[in-house]
Amino acid sequence: MTSALLMAAAASAAPLQPPVETGPFRTPDLVEVAPLDPAIKLDVRYATSNNFVHKAVYAEPRVFLQRTAAAALLRAGARLKPQGYGLMLFDGYRPWSVTRLFWDSTSGSQRMFVADPRLGSRHNRGCAIDLTLYDLKTGREVAMPSDYDEMTERAYPGYEGGTPEARAHRDRLKAAMEAEDFTVHPREWWHYDYALWPEYAILDIPFSAIGH
Repeated sequence: MTSALLMAAAASAAPLQPPVETGPFRTPDLVEVAPLDPAIKLDVRYATSNNFVHKAVYAEPRVFLQRTAAAALLRAGARLKPQGYGLMLFDGYRPWSVTRLFWDSTSGSQRMFVADPRLGSRHNRGCAIDLTLYDLKTGREVAMPSDYDEMTERAYPGYEGGTPEARAHRDRLKAAMEAEDFTVHPREWWHYDYALWPEYAILDIPFSAIGH
């Protein structure tokens, strides 16, 4: 490999430690979300091989958020229940080391869909949630314009293709989440950031250290 290629590879390589940040930050207060509302369903694919890296990166299928973000999420869920929908969660707090693994597992245009570990992510701060809707009557996940973690333009929240029903589901979720201070990711209809995310530091705490 030439020196130019070696330099390029080094520049794109993930760091070994989370980025150093200057505070002050709020004290971390991660809570497990599902026990807070029996209507919440989980589909934690990162605890299985059914994900884009094709292996489990979590030892347990659990979803955590900072307490403030979890409270806002429950309020969004309460908005959706009268409409006949519940929340199905894919992912919440993500240890920084998993973000690093995702970066190392992708390349080229795929990296538009994963966070740069040199910057960290809002998942690392416990203030991002990946989710969809399910039908309260049937218990089935609703149709959306793309699958979760699909790295195509169909995942964009403004994508105009797909069926009218799928777009309506996506927009219904967006309306409920935005009403409770969440903002959708520009390339992922399922990813929402809570407004207070800058007030929390990047964490690399494993699930096992958070407690049951």
